[in-house]
Order: sequence, then C-alpha cells, then structure tokens
Amino acid sequence: MSIIDIINKKRNSQELSKEELEFAFNGYIEKKVTDYQMSALLMAICINDMTDKEVFDLVDIFIKSGDTIDLSSIEGVKVDKHSTGGVGDKTTLIIAPIVASLGIKVPKMSGRGLGYTGGTIDKLESIPGFKVDLTKEEFLKELGDIGMVVCSQTSSLVPLDKEIYSLRDVTGTVESIPLIATSIMSKKIASGADKILIDIKVGTGALIKNDRDAKILRDLMIRIGTAYNKEVRCIISDMDMPSGFCVGNALEVAEAAELLNGKIKNDLYDLCVDIASNMVSMGKEISIIEARDQVIEAIETKKAYAKFIEFINYQKGNIEAMNVSNNKMEITSVQEGVITAIDAYKVSEVSCKLGSGKLTKEDVIDHTVGVFLNKQVGDSVSVGDTLCTLYYNKVKEDFDVIKAFSIQ
Repeated sequence: MSIIDIINKKRNSQELSKEELEFAFNGYIEKKVTDYQMSALLMAICINDMTDKEVFDLVDIFIKSGDTIDLSSIEGVKVDKHSTGGVGDKTTLIIAPIVASLGIKVPKMSGRGLGYTGGTIDKLESIPGFKVDLTKEEFLKELGDIGMVVCSQTSSLVPLDKEIYSLRDVTGTVESIPLIATSIMSKKIASGADKILIDIKVGTGALIKNDRDAKILRDLMIRIGTAYNKEVRCIISDMDMPSGFCVGNALEVAEAAELLNGKIKNDLYDLCVDIASNMVSMGKEISIIEARDQVIEAIETKKAYAKFIEFINYQKGNIEAMNVSNNKMEITSVQEGVITAIDAYKVSEVSCKLGSGKLTKEDVIDHTVGVFLNKQVGDSVSVGDTLCTLYYNKVKEDFDVIKAFSIQ
C-alpha cells in the first residue's frame, strides 16, 4: 500500500477502504506520512467529498488513536456542546456556566482557532494563570466538584484529530464537511457525554457557508451519533456578521463575563439562551419553553455568573489580571446612513492580521488584540462616527476594515 496511490485514488473521487484510511492517517501520526502528503490527501477530500462509510470509518480511526473518557462515575446527565466555529463565537464561555448552574453536568474539551475562526482555548489562555491542560483525573474531579469543566483536548484523547486539526488550519482544508464532522464527533464521542448539542454556524464568517451544507452536516453528525448511541441535537445559527460586539481573545472573555453579569442583551444573548435552553431541555427532559425560563432566571439572578467565576477560579485563572492592548485605533464612517450588514469574514481577517489568530503553524497568538464593534446592523451613523475600534500591538497599518460595513 502506498500513500501516493491513496492520494491519487481520492483525487479520482474513488472511495477509500478503512485499511487505506488507517494507512494514511495512522501513518501521519506515526510520522511515516509527511505534512505535504497529508495536505494533498486532505485537499483531495475537500474537493471530492467522502461517503458515509468513509466518514464512519475515519471517526472510528480517530477515536481509536487514543484514550476515551468514562464519565459513568459522575452522577447525573452529562451534556456536551460544540460550535462549528464562527467570528466572535464565545458561546461556550457563556453557555457552560448557565447549564451547569442548573444542575446539568457539562464536560467540555475545546479546540484552538481554526482558520479565521476563534478557539475557546485561545480565549481562555488570555486569562492569566488559567490552566487549559488537565489530566483525565483533573477533568473528572472538576466535573464532579463544580458540575462543569472546559479544557484543552488531552494529548491522549483523539491525538490524531489534534494533529490533523493543526494541519487543516494552515492548508486551506478547514471547510470540508466530512472532516468537520469527523473532528467534532470523534472528540465528542471520546469525551463520554450522554447527549450532545451542536451549534452549526452558517454564513460568511463560518466554515459552513449556506443552509444546504449546514443541513448535510447536521444530518451526518446525527447519523454518527446514532451509530454510537448518543443523542445529538443540532441548531443552525447565523454567522453573516460577528457574534456580539467583540472579536479577539481577551475582548471576547470580557464580553462573556458582561453578558453573564446581566449587562448585555444582544444577538449573542439570544443565541446563548437558545443553545442553553436546548441543553437544559435535553438534560432534564423538559420542554424548550420550560428550559428557557430556567435559563433566563439563571442569568438574571447571577447564578450563572457565579458559576462562571467559580469555574475560572477552579482552573487557577485570575480574570481581574486579564487585559487588552492599550493601543487603540478608531475606524470612523465616511458616509451617513444605516448599517445594513457587517461582513464577519472581513472583520475576522483584520483581527487575525492584528495577531488574534494564526496565519501559519508557527505563529504566536496575541491575546490582547482584536476588534470592538461600536456599531451594529440597524444602527444609524453619521460621517465621523466610530464604526469599530482596533486593539493592536503591531505597527499600525491600513487594515481596510471599513469595507466590512455596508451603509445605505
């Protein structure tokens, strides 16, 4: 068997056997297959898709590349959540404390940024002292002690995904539906939750660009979940404009804290209430309406915020010491009118260039930079009004972020 033959086979749109997939993907983690060879195979998959059989086989290969977590020692229903990635998507930081404060266990292993989308672990690392790497024992202890845990994928849990995830990030292969489904579901199944809620982002600022592909991904992940006796529920949410006001790691953590503290009610608030309500509905087997009432009460009584602070403190974070860059540049409007759209992809490009994301595998993330949206869709603006504020540390340059705003 040859990796070149396997690449050529997929390039010619032929179905790969499980043995061929094992040879290629296990060979990559064993360093027998090079970065450039795996990149070629990933690109062939992106272009020519995969059959259900190939996806199911690849999920199994990913899961078996490492350990799995047994959560049976933790009392109660365990509900995991995943987002397919978007611009300004800090929902995990908000939803997990809400759901955990209502008595449902939330075991969450999160990833880093992928392409131009931000990663939960990158955001948490903007909190000084916060420990993102936990052992399996620490993971279980925290889940039992406070009802939630959010940490980086352990080195022993689906290590193949970690390697492929990093390579996809810098090779233009992040938007493949089979690879997205494999990455998400292998981690979710290996993490041991009873039920899984997946937020599928759709739009210019998401990996999935249209409703058709979102429904294909939704149905595929539900089929994978069924094969592993896991209840999977998916919601599809808009990502044509950034979620909330902030894009950038420390900025997004601060926004999450503000929302949980009852100080923000915007599109992000509505989305988080929707996702949390679905998770509570699954965990308690109650209606969405009843679950929604409980979710809103948890926010309004600050019960969810208290759980957020407990979580940060438990993982040794000092949120009071978190900061954003002191260097700010305001981008002002050159026309008057009403903002009809804010292009999430263009905003994310600017944030990434500022240093909030990686353009190469070797890049180091600057957690203190990003974009704050001073205006939202529907706002009226006059000439000279501030549309957004850039937080930067690099030498200032023209990032042309004004093109992200459509004003009529």
